[in-house]
Amino acid sequence: MNELIQFDESLFFLINGKGQALVLDWLMPFWRNKYTWIPLYVALAAFAGYKFRWKAIAWLLLLGLTIGAGDVISHRLIKKQVQRPRPCNTEALKAEIHLLVPCGSGYSFTSNHATNHFAMAVFFAGTLGVFFRRWRWLFYLWAFGVAYAQVYVGVHYPLDVGAGALLGLIIGGASAFLWKRYV
Repeated sequence: MNELIQFDESLFFLINGKGQALVLDWLMPFWRNKYTWIPLYVALAAFAGYKFRWKAIAWLLLLGLTIGAGDVISHRLIKKQVQRPRPCNTEALKAEIHLLVPCGSGYSFTSNHATNHFAMAVFFAGTLGVFFRRWRWLFYLWAFGVAYAQVYVGVHYPLDVGAGALLGLIIGGASAFLWKRYV
């Protein structure tokens, strides 16, 4: 287990390294900010309303359940049990971290940002992707960018976002399956 933690810390510092790129130092806090993506969410909801008509209500409810499931499982179940401190809250590492956003007081494993964004990416790709098959991969790139940004700004370890991404893939896949099967 110590080797895994050391590997995770090494990978963290590789991604989080101080002064890597001024453009990324500006972009990554913006990219991971949940408010940045409100126009995207509104546009996708409007698109769903246009394409699905009355079924868009079910789509919105299922999207809400997807995000809610991600929060409950990641935050309330896993984080409360694992209780891994964030890298920016780890005394031995604080001086070396390139922290670009406020640290937060919660635990690190798993990343809620990664869980929710990957869950939404799979849900969007599985439900809306039928209308633009060639561009579905952009949902996954978006989620990966948010997860990567969490490490870059100094608030999560890579394994935190990796586990969150995996959890999100499962939750989003289940939601997309429910949509295809029952709606």
